[in-house]
Amino acid sequence: MTLQCVLDGGRYFEGPRWHAGRLWFVDCFDRTLLSLAPSGEREQHAKFDDTPCGTGILPDGRLIVLTMYRKRLMTYAGGQLSPYADLSGIAAGTIDDMIIDGQGRAYVGDLGFDMPPPPDRGAPGRIILVMPGGAARVVAEGLRFPNGIAVSSDHRRLVVAEMDGACLADYDIEPNGDLKFRGRFGSMKSPDGICLDREGAVWVAAFEEDAFIRLDAGGRELQRIEVPGRRALACVLGGPERRTLFCLSAATSYEELRQRKSSARIDVVDVEIAGAGYP
Repeated sequence: MTLQCVLDGGRYFEGPRWHAGRLWFVDCFDRTLLSLAPSGEREQHAKFDDTPCGTGILPDGRLIVLTMYRKRLMTYAGGQLSPYADLSGIAAGTIDDMIIDGQGRAYVGDLGFDMPPPPDRGAPGRIILVMPGGAARVVAEGLRFPNGIAVSSDHRRLVVAEMDGACLADYDIEPNGDLKFRGRFGSMKSPDGICLDREGAVWVAAFEEDAFIRLDAGGRELQRIEVPGRRALACVLGGPERRTLFCLSAATSYEELRQRKSSARIDVVDVEIAGAGYP
């Protein structure tokens, strides 16, 4: 599978979502919200006073962007940023990635500790559910650095990458949005962003493997796309038929990240199985 570069020269891209015919994403280090047209035209939409990371799309089309350290969710619509939810009163640590399902429910990863990560951090990670009306509650605990989150199209399954756990955690979604733990599957080094396809397989950006890996529900590796010398950050299936895999990566290391040194890129490749669910 041959990757084609569609955007180079960013700093640290995250939160890719396909929406309204464009790829939307953030540059965490540049604190910007961006989008990319199929033609390759990049547009900057907003600037933040905090580090943006996870994103999601509400049913009415508004974009939600998470800001990590002030623990807020912000809406972007009509060229303006507006407050949506303040999680500072419920989050135990820095918040990271998130997803919004088709019912407008936001699932937000709470690391359980403040960044940078302490060496003895254990498994304090949680998932916070933010309902469309703004009410928030914890629906999962005991996660080892919850990162990328995906929800199936039938709203019955949630998968979250455990970056420190080197695996994916699988949950059933109850009708009220609560999560019931099913188990863990897969084995990869530092899973970051994820997305689902129509076969229920998960594409995983494996940060320390410099690769994007497709796994079935049993954790068996089905496909691998390597990006040698680059850290795999996030991925999403988009395009008109959701068969274009957008792969976000960066030339960096953990030491360089602490110095905010990174060079980000987006590559694409066409795949056989289309995307499904959220993102």
